[in-house]
Amino acid sequence: MIKVEMTPISPLQPPIPRSIDNRLQWGNLKGDSVSLAISTLAEKNQGPLLLITPDVHSANYLHRSLPFFSSADTPILHFPDWETLPYDYFSPHEDIISERLLTLYRLPRLSSGIIISALPTLLQRLPPADHLEKNTFILSVGEKFSLQENRERLISAGYRSVQQVMEHGEYAQRGSIIDIYPMGSPLPYRIELFDDEVTSIRSFDPESQRSVEKIESVRLLPAREYPLTKEAITHFRQSWRAKFLGNPQEAPIYQQISEGEAAAGIEYYLPLFFETTQTFFSYLPKNTTVILFEKLETVAHQFWQEVEHRYEQLRHDLTRPLCPPSELFLSFEQLRIEIKNHTQIKISDAPIIEKTGQVNFATENFPPLLIDHKASQPFARLKNFLHEITAIQGGRVLFCAETAGRRETLLEFLKEIDTTPQAVKNWRTFLAENTRVGLTIAPLDKGVLLSSPPLAIISESQLFGEQIRQRRLEKERKIDPNLLIRNLTELHIGDPVVHIQHGVGRYLGLQTIKTSDQEAEYLTLQYADNDKIYVPVSSLYLISRYAGADASHAPLQKLGSKQWEKIKEKTQKHIRDVAAELLDIYSRRQAATGFTFSIPEKEYSLFRQAFPFEETPDQSAAINDVIVDMSSKRSMDRLICGDVGFGKTEVAMQAAFIAVQNNKQVAVLVPTTLLAEQHFYNFQDRFADWPVRIAAISRLRTQKQRQQITQELAEGKIDIIIGTHKLLSKDIRFKDLGLLIVDEEHRFGVTQKERIKSLRAHVDILTLTATPIPRTLNMSLSGIRDLSLITTPPAKRLSVKTFVHDYSHVLIREAILRENLRGGQVYFLHNDVATLAATAEKLRTIIPEARLAIAHGQMRERDLERVMSDFYHQKYNLLVCTTIIESGIDIPTANTIIINRADRFGLAQLHQLRGRVGRSHHQAYAYLLIPDQEALTADAEKRLSAISQLDDLGVGFNLATHDLEIRGAGELLGVEQSGQIHDIGFSLYLELLEEAVSALKAGREPQFEKPLHAASEIDLGITTLLPEDYVPDVNARLILYKRLANCKNKREIQALKEELIDRFGPLPPAAQHLLQSAELRLIANELGIQKINIGPKYGYFHFDKKPAIDLTKLIKLIQTQPQRYQLQGDESLRFILSNPTPQSKLETIYELIKNLK
Repeated sequence: MIKVEMTPISPLQPPIPRSIDNRLQWGNLKGDSVSLAISTLAEKNQGPLLLITPDVHSANYLHRSLPFFSSADTPILHFPDWETLPYDYFSPHEDIISERLLTLYRLPRLSSGIIISALPTLLQRLPPADHLEKNTFILSVGEKFSLQENRERLISAGYRSVQQVMEHGEYAQRGSIIDIYPMGSPLPYRIELFDDEVTSIRSFDPESQRSVEKIESVRLLPAREYPLTKEAITHFRQSWRAKFLGNPQEAPIYQQISEGEAAAGIEYYLPLFFETTQTFFSYLPKNTTVILFEKLETVAHQFWQEVEHRYEQLRHDLTRPLCPPSELFLSFEQLRIEIKNHTQIKISDAPIIEKTGQVNFATENFPPLLIDHKASQPFARLKNFLHEITAIQGGRVLFCAETAGRRETLLEFLKEIDTTPQAVKNWRTFLAENTRVGLTIAPLDKGVLLSSPPLAIISESQLFGEQIRQRRLEKERKIDPNLLIRNLTELHIGDPVVHIQHGVGRYLGLQTIKTSDQEAEYLTLQYADNDKIYVPVSSLYLISRYAGADASHAPLQKLGSKQWEKIKEKTQKHIRDVAAELLDIYSRRQAATGFTFSIPEKEYSLFRQAFPFEETPDQSAAINDVIVDMSSKRSMDRLICGDVGFGKTEVAMQAAFIAVQNNKQVAVLVPTTLLAEQHFYNFQDRFADWPVRIAAISRLRTQKQRQQITQELAEGKIDIIIGTHKLLSKDIRFKDLGLLIVDEEHRFGVTQKERIKSLRAHVDILTLTATPIPRTLNMSLSGIRDLSLITTPPAKRLSVKTFVHDYSHVLIREAILRENLRGGQVYFLHNDVATLAATAEKLRTIIPEARLAIAHGQMRERDLERVMSDFYHQKYNLLVCTTIIESGIDIPTANTIIINRADRFGLAQLHQLRGRVGRSHHQAYAYLLIPDQEALTADAEKRLSAISQLDDLGVGFNLATHDLEIRGAGELLGVEQSGQIHDIGFSLYLELLEEAVSALKAGREPQFEKPLHAASEIDLGITTLLPEDYVPDVNARLILYKRLANCKNKREIQALKEELIDRFGPLPPAAQHLLQSAELRLIANELGIQKINIGPKYGYFHFDKKPAIDLTKLIKLIQTQPQRYQLQGDESLRFILSNPTPQSKLETIYELIKNLK
């Protein structure tokens, strides 16, 4: 083949296919340049573009990145996958159906734009196009509207009647008002009738249920991809009887559809509703250009293998007969025939050999730009790159931040390297202007580097790494997970709270109080005898949640009485004793000197780089903490606390490596034999490339093996020993033990704990636990018991799909089958030992092909270990068990958990149990079975709703579940869940403990009466609040006020500012002033200014007795400008305000503070 040399072309000028015969191939599209080229083509092409990606992940990414490069009037449609298995018992989520139907409705009307879908999605057959046309109707203000007729129409179109509309496909009627959430609509609508006429249509917020705006008309698409009209149901019944053998009355799906109900999994019976089905291409305009990504044929082959396998597995169930695959899916050949009717472009990121119709683009790979904070010149690579592009090549650079808040932070960062980019609205603006270096907001990961013309688009992740963020996909969740958490755990009107000075009161809400020149918000607290106090939001640090008696029976204190003082006095004595004991441990640790480990930089760097996964930020921080501890003179005693599967073991392995490199032995102590074996294999794999001798000692070893291990350990021939409590027995001797790693210390007995305690003085100890420990406790105990928290999940781990469902044999069989068919294993959790065997027998009849085993806590330890070992080695694929699995061995192939009577579990426990699955890159599933939805208590319903919505990773930690935190606090402090913690509230207990520890450390008695975090008072005489029209939700405002009051430095205020801009938009003046007031409070605290008070003409600084200001500068100020500055008594400064405007007042204060520093 003769290579034709051609000049690479720019993605800004892609070639346009002219006819069906003119098939193009594009090569060398690096990074995000593929999105750039496609968006440019979309504007010039005569017709829409259909992008066929190999998988859902790449389709989702294109859907996020393409709008950045495209013009605002370019339609970008996404046809999402059902996200179910072929022949699944589940129907797709309503939001998915909503987006699919909207895309199908818009396709025939599309004259230009971009459509994105994954190949497996396009292999599905679809309803004929006239299904959408016949079942879509427009409703307008002023039209006649018969309630009865339209209710029937909605039902036959698949809409469900509910009490309150929250999801797509729902409607609710209240008198002459109908709420409906149409498919394809971003918001639900409220339709108001007078007689039979539509008088008003308003969109409304499904969370607050408040109206948003008036509109003139609304389009109602059908709610399903199949009809439920009387004619369609008749056609379905006739088709079923003609197609399938057996009695249709025994088929649940047939029965449900006959009764007009939407049956789960009905989508795989689509051909029974219609005379003929169609394909996605039947909806496409004829002038559509199809863009084909790589590996499509391979993906199609794998998809068909899975379809045929599932069909063969499931088709023998006579109560659920199946349509053959050919009636539901296209083959790749059939798809190819459909594509041939359109112009085509094949895309490759690698360069291609150029011939007619084939072009390479002038794009390049970026050099490394990642900022290395450990390097002597962290920004050198970025500075060199910018110089090369802009100064030498005369090119342009556009930086992309993820959000508006991050844009401000990135701007500050770039200023540090003498680069001040110009903020641009979007890519189009940047392209049209002559901006040399720009900064905008864009959801890009990979960036674009063009050689002709020289141009670079640099994403945030290229500078700071992927791990800096956990991106939340905008369209994947409609319900704010933070709101769900708050509904369960945040403050509601009537909830008890603790004010540090006044005691337990009841929260009555936020109230705006106006004076002549300002507005501010206050918390109203009610005490005994209906007495009330008003607490400014700036003093929210004085208030914490009350955790004690039932909320409705909380003992409200009487204002002005001694009752609260007595409770505090008793608690303070207890806290002082706890603090004294902790300090005794602390002083003994400080006095004892341990071994100072040296860090072998070259070897350690190689070992760390060999970790096959990307370290999370928390993991890196924990590892660095351990390095600092081990290289210090005193013995390490660090607790690593992290959720199940978040990488604590890797931290331990790196510590072990450092110890072994210093010729020290390492002991790894675990609570069970099976865990010892798992750690043994994991350590062996991790240390495979190093001359490190690892052994395990447990009951699974013979007597002779144990004797040999014991002898070699004493001789120093074994570097790392892993075992159960036997490691602590007197006959085990080490030649030179340097590090003890303890996994889940709370699961050991008193004797073992005492033995561990005796080792603490002269051996470095690293303890691992999955029990949540509150971050606040870390501050309280700084330097006493060192604590590292790992709260971010591994980057590649998928969240667990969670379903709440009535108990159903069909569902259980499908759940177990779907897991077993992909080679996985299932936990079936039934937390009642008495009926566990009967449950197992029932499961054997439901799914006889499963290999079933039973495990519970009342079994003999040896038998339990054998069952768990066999399950680990996949001799069984279904484990019927109790909560014994809550903290156990890591089984990556177990990716489905079914929890029976999930309504009986608390939120924290449900989360921990769910954490047993999803330990690999496979999608995991959790099924929470309940006896009957209607029999649930309100609390159980809330818990189950929350856990099913909050399937994001790490959410268990972020829930800050109260009982577990207190248990964790007890573990860490060495105290039980004491009455004192419950008496005054958990948060206040920790704050008082922090005061006691810091006081005793400093050699003084604790000053409990001094308000903790006593802050300077700031009264600027201007409005400082979050306006209701900016943050409408009162709960959200309260939480934000509390967080702002708790900010400890300018960085935390900046982070909160970023969040406000991201969530609510640009800051209004009152919110801007609120943040500036908080920043001034921090500065005033540092300088010893007790109060800043600003009136119409004068301002006052009231100082502490020993302020941290430069007194000579103060005197000079008064002497040089006596008309403007005057001392008022010994501790106040009065100054004249030249201008009463808010901005001028703030500038005056900042200037004065600057002059006093």
